[in-house]
Amino acid sequence: MLENTDKLDALIQKYQGQEGILIPLLQEAQELYGHINKELMLYLSAKTEIPAAEIFGVATFYSMFKLKAQGRHVIKICKGTACHVSDVDSIKFALIEQLKLRPGEDTTSDMRFTLVEVACLGCCSLAPVIMIDDKTYGKLAPEDIVGILANYS
Repeated sequence: MLENTDKLDALIQKYQGQEGILIPLLQEAQELYGHINKELMLYLSAKTEIPAAEIFGVATFYSMFKLKAQGRHVIKICKGTACHVSDVDSIKFALIEQLKLRPGEDTTSDMRFTLVEVACLGCCSLAPVIMIDDKTYGKLAPEDIVGILANYS
């Protein structure tokens, strides 16, 4: 059962009867809950009469929507061509090792970090590149990772 629905119900009421509400509704719901999980999608569907399949389709299509809780700091690792040829995989493995992520995990057990691969960060001249929150780190070597992560609590 979804908890703390008072604010969500007020949000749904704000959009009730309007056309094209799904994306802004999902954006604001994500602000409230931090992510949009299955339970939240089903609740929105029941309250708005928007089919659950449509909500799921929109939530999974747009990368701005997160389907599970994320860490306090999001690490984006660039998988673009320039980063790929600059051995970004060694940076990825160093991150996985330092964060102690097991296969299939992307968020640390303490919810401190979430590791996300992105198609391109647009910093090709700095390859290989990662971004933590809004700060970009480029021309990386695996040994740089320990020092970078130490800056985040």
